[in-house]
Amino acid sequence: MGESGDIPTLSLIGSGARPESAGAYLLVIHEGSSTVVPLPASGDFVIGRAPEVNLQLNDAGCSRRHAVLQLRDGEVLLGDLGSHNGTLVNGARIHGTRLLDSEDVIAIGKVVMVLHASGGASVRQLLDRTALRQRFEEEVERTARYERPLGVVAISLGEASGHAEALQLLQPQLRILDVAGNVGDGLVVLLLPELRHEAVLATTGRIVAALTPRFPRVRAGVAACPSDGCRADALLSAARTAAERADLGGVMEAGRCATELRFGERTVMLADPAMIQVFDLLRRLASSEVTVLISGETGVGKENAAFAVHHWSPRARGPFVALNCAALQETLVESELFGYEKGAFSGAAATKVGLLEAANQGTLFFDEVGELSAAAQAKLLRALEVRRVTRLGSTKEREIDVRIVAATNRNLETEVKLGRFRQDLFFRLGAARVHLPPLRDRPREVAILARAFLDELRARAQRPEMSISAACMQALTTYAWPGNVRELKNVIQFVSAATEEDTLEPWHLPESLANEPAVAAGSVPAPGAALTQPAKFRPVADELRELERQRMQDALDAAQGVQKRAADLIGMPQRTFGMKVKQYGLSDRRRT
Repeated sequence: MGESGDIPTLSLIGSGARPESAGAYLLVIHEGSSTVVPLPASGDFVIGRAPEVNLQLNDAGCSRRHAVLQLRDGEVLLGDLGSHNGTLVNGARIHGTRLLDSEDVIAIGKVVMVLHASGGASVRQLLDRTALRQRFEEEVERTARYERPLGVVAISLGEASGHAEALQLLQPQLRILDVAGNVGDGLVVLLLPELRHEAVLATTGRIVAALTPRFPRVRAGVAACPSDGCRADALLSAARTAAERADLGGVMEAGRCATELRFGERTVMLADPAMIQVFDLLRRLASSEVTVLISGETGVGKENAAFAVHHWSPRARGPFVALNCAALQETLVESELFGYEKGAFSGAAATKVGLLEAANQGTLFFDEVGELSAAAQAKLLRALEVRRVTRLGSTKEREIDVRIVAATNRNLETEVKLGRFRQDLFFRLGAARVHLPPLRDRPREVAILARAFLDELRARAQRPEMSISAACMQALTTYAWPGNVRELKNVIQFVSAATEEDTLEPWHLPESLANEPAVAAGSVPAPGAALTQPAKFRPVADELRELERQRMQDALDAAQGVQKRAADLIGMPQRTFGMKVKQYGLSDRRRT
């Protein structure tokens, strides 16, 4: 096990490897591997077993020309091409063409594919499709800008047809400002602005009760902005997932759908469909002895994924040893990996067991393995092949029994082609390959992780309950997070320590997030206004910020530049005052 022949074959015609842009792509999971397959900006993308298709799947349950993805005007449609075994979307077999949403799960035979469409794929609406999608985005933006509530409800009818009839039945429960849409396959989506979460739950309960006599398998899921996210695609995914998990005739809240995995003292929160599929794959791989290569950007959680493999494996009672290859000096490679005997060299005052020995009967995790030098790669490959090590200063070989898991933020296939990474070591480490999507492609998890980190840090500091405002959550969910989960945790840690207030606001965030470009004034119509009618007034939030800045400057002038006195004059916490002085660029110099 571990040879290149064990790797399932996925052939991609007419496209590159892992995408570097934010375009649409599929996360393809097949048996012991996962990989990212970019999709074209437009056109047809055929999936099947035939050699001439765009994505060739060597799976017995896949027909020669099985299905086609049609990419048109930002939308992704999936059509079954008369396959023998059918095509599933979110566990249901499709008939004809189905309009997909970002994070939909496609199954062909034993192959699972998760769609990521940048900015969210379009959905089929009962109203005008473009106008309704724009309305969704505008409602989310309005919620953040004006601190107003928004509920998103996904109603699964339990049958593929009957949307128009369902709309008639639920119509009496809707207000004039509510919005209803049809996303296909028996799923109706509602936008309920200006309703608090409790009122959204009550309304949804009445709607489900009204639909049950006609649709006995109806169920519903509810998501709230900002608590479940501040992006339309994330909110829709959250509500839909909640509907799938609700009991028949019941209502499920999206906040209760996150999966919490505990590995000893480690906790991993999962809500994104792609991440759920990836960790399910890791669980299956853990039961074997196959080496696993985990790819993903810095801070995405590769060590947690590696520890999950160890925790779920028969070696769970053995040690888990982690080595950061990027911090390993060339002169210390042998002593770190193989150990040394006392007196082996100057300074070797005592015997040291190498990492390969220390991980015996357990798992050795090579983090950032792509950073190893050519010489270090050769020494590691030799040790993995013979399964024996010799300490420096000794002639005795010691057998090792260790499971190898490696991780990298580099594209090792490219590194192999460029001659910077050994091909034989790549095949040895990559018998099974798993890709972790970046946090920016998992918008549902930003809100969940931010609240979880805040609760954890607040509890440690023994502080009262803290919350995140809609505007602050929007800043968090629209930020690109180049440092991924690690960066998000650091930001929440900084903010929770730096502010004395109980609600986190955008001005509490570090400058890199707080200075993200704002939506132009007047770009969001007031509720009920025509979509084409421009706003006639400045946003209230802008005027409030201007008034706050002026009052702070007046207070500084009156207090002769002493921030503590100035903060007391206007009743603002001193720490908050100091942060806003920097944000607004105010003068805090003391007058002489």
